Amino acid sequence: MFDHFATHTLTLSDGVRIHARTGGQGPALLLIHGHPQSHVMWHRIAPELAKRYTVVMPDLRGCGDSDRPDPGGDDSAAYSKRIMARDMVEVMQHFGAEDFLVGGHDRGARVAHRLALDHPERVRRLFLLDIAPTLAMYERTTQAFARAYWHWFFLIQPAPLPERLIEADPVAYLHNVSGRRHAGLSAFRPEALAEYERCIAIPGTAMSICSDYRASAGIDLEHDRADRSKGHHVSAPLRVLWGQHGAVGKCFDVLALWREVSHGAVSGHAVDCGHYLAEEKPDEVLQDMLAFFQDGAAG
Repeated sequence: MFDHFATHTLTLSDGVRIHARTGGQGPALLLIHGHPQSHVMWHRIAPELAKRYTVVMPDLRGCGDSDRPDPGGDDSAAYSKRIMARDMVEVMQHFGAEDFLVGGHDRGARVAHRLALDHPERVRRLFLLDIAPTLAMYERTTQAFARAYWHWFFLIQPAPLPERLIEADPVAYLHNVSGRRHAGLSAFRPEALAEYERCIAIPGTAMSICSDYRASAGIDLEHDRADRSKGHHVSAPLRVLWGQHGAVGKCFDVLALWREVSHGAVSGHAVDCGHYLAEEKPDEVLQDMLAFFQDGAAG
C-alpha cells in the first residue's frame, strides 16, 4: 500500500516511541489518523500527495505500532490532545520541518485542532475530516448523536470495565464501531482492515483507546474552555469536509461551529459518503486537499 515510503521509529523527549511512515518531496505535510485506525487510513491518497509534498504519517501514541504509555492518573493526561499535539511537533522537527501543512481525520483531527491552537506558528493550513469542535459536540449532544456515537460514552466509563469488554474480543469491537457506519466494512481495502485488526489486538490498546476518550471528555475540555474564555482561536486557514451520511453533519452545523472558534478563513462542505472520507471518497478528498494546500505550500 505504501511503495516508495520509508518507515521510522522515533523516540520522543518523554521516551515514548512513535512509529511513522514518510514519502515524497516538497513542502512538509503531516497527516494524522483517526480511531480505531492507524496511519494506514491514508493509503488511498498518500501516494498522490507524495508527488508534491513530503508526507509524514505517524501512528498516534496508543495506536498502530506506536507506544502505549500509562495514562498518567485519573485525568489520562498522557493522552490529552495537548500532549499528542506536542508529539506531532517533535515528529515533524525530527524530519526538519519547523512549520508544515496539517491534515487530520477523526481523533487525529482533534489532535490537529489542538496543534493549531498550541503551536500556531507551526501550522500553515489545517484540513480536517468529519469532526466539529470537541467542546461544542459535548455541550450540544442530542439523543441522535449519543445513539450514533455511543462509543464516546462507553469508552469514558471508569476503568477497567470498557477495557475488559474490548479486550474480550478487540476485533469484534473494531468491526462494530466501524462496520455500523454508512459504508460498513466495505469502506476498507482488505489489507487496510487487516492492519486495523492487527493493531487493535496489540496488548495495551484498549487502555490507550479509553484513555484517549477519557482525556477528551475531561482534561481536553478544560483546555478548550480556557481557550474560549481567552478568545484564543485557530488562526490558520481551515478547511473541513464531513460525510453527508454521517452523524457529525446530521447533528451539527459544522461550518458554523468552526467559525465560532477560528479567526482565519473557514470553508468546507459535505461529501457523499460516511465517516471514512479518505477511504470512501479518496479522489474527492485528494483533489480538495491539493487545491487547499497549494496556497499554503510556499514558505
